[in-house]
Amino acid sequence: MTVGKETMGEQPIFTCKAHVFHIDPKTKRSWMSASSAAVSVSFFYDSSRNLYRIISVEGTKAVINSTITANMTFTKTSQKFGQWSDVRANTVYGLGFASEAELGKFIEKFQEVKEAIQAQQCGATAKTTNGSGAATPVASATASPLLAARAPAGDEPPALSPAQVPKPAENDEMMVHQRAHSVSSTLQGGYATVGRAPRGPLASAGAPPDTSNADSTEQQLRYENDRLKLALAQSSANAKKWEVELATLKSNNLRLTAALQESTANVDEWKRQLHQYREEVARARHYATGKGGDANEVEQLRQRVAQLEAELTQKNEELAQITKSKKSEQDAEAKLAQSQLELALAAQDGQRQVIQALNDQLSRQIDELSTIHREINTALQT
Repeated sequence: MTVGKETMGEQPIFTCKAHVFHIDPKTKRSWMSASSAAVSVSFFYDSSRNLYRIISVEGTKAVINSTITANMTFTKTSQKFGQWSDVRANTVYGLGFASEAELGKFIEKFQEVKEAIQAQQCGATAKTTNGSGAATPVASATASPLLAARAPAGDEPPALSPAQVPKPAENDEMMVHQRAHSVSSTLQGGYATVGRAPRGPLASAGAPPDTSNADSTEQQLRYENDRLKLALAQSSANAKKWEVELATLKSNNLRLTAALQESTANVDEWKRQLHQYREEVARARHYATGKGGDANEVEQLRQRVAQLEAELTQKNEELAQITKSKKSEQDAEAKLAQSQLELALAAQDGQRQVIQALNDQLSRQIDELSTIHREINTALQT
């Protein structure tokens, strides 16, 4: 059957719009965009074989062709992004939706399909146990319990315009998911999930590995990864805060320097005026002595000199007070800035140690999971 085309035996039961991504087969830690825009992603039911598939086609290229099995799990990794692993296709598919509500609808449909498959398997097992043989496939497409319960066109979401669909390169949810996937891809990168239970004899090639503790291990790794991202975000926010504080301190220092320069210029001006007054008084005395000037004029000149000296004294006192206050203010701000910087550096060192410890812990856990992963692959290949 051609992928994406309906036949008499395979009919669509649910369709939505999403960006499609594939895990990088080389690194298993980053996503590659499989569609250039949001494309239709559909659940199909093949009544002749009792199979459910997820199919998505862009142009003439099938970007998703995944047969759903009972042990598949769809994982929601962010508000608008989810993923599932297909062992048969040896890849991990990722879907980026325009809203969290659309992602929720997809998860509900995925769970319904899994439950239908599990019910079919249980029915087949019961018939085999009772000696009636394998279950006979139903020829009609309505044999699927999902098709029987589906309202006409009720699951079809409205088409999204390009403006409503986030571009893969600009999707902020994908940036967070790519960091978190370094751990989850090890667990779901196309192979069986392995927990951190004490290891016994490896399973034979015919039996699947034990997955009893897989969920708890994955949750623990995600928790550690979330703590690491929170510490990094906190450190970045603190760094920006310290940059703002340093800029404020530099601005205050420039203002204080300008005020001191202005005060120095005023002192120089006052000294120049005093020198000018003294020269004027000296000339007046010389004139009064040489010409035998009037005593009243001399007295007026003396009073003028005394007045000027009093003004100079007052100006010197004001200058001393201004200089003292500016210096004390500058010293206080400098001490405060120094203490704040010391506290900031100490906090940054502490956060750096926490981040390093988290990194070391995650690296150890990833190494352990990689070792278990290799051992299981070796056992499955023997």
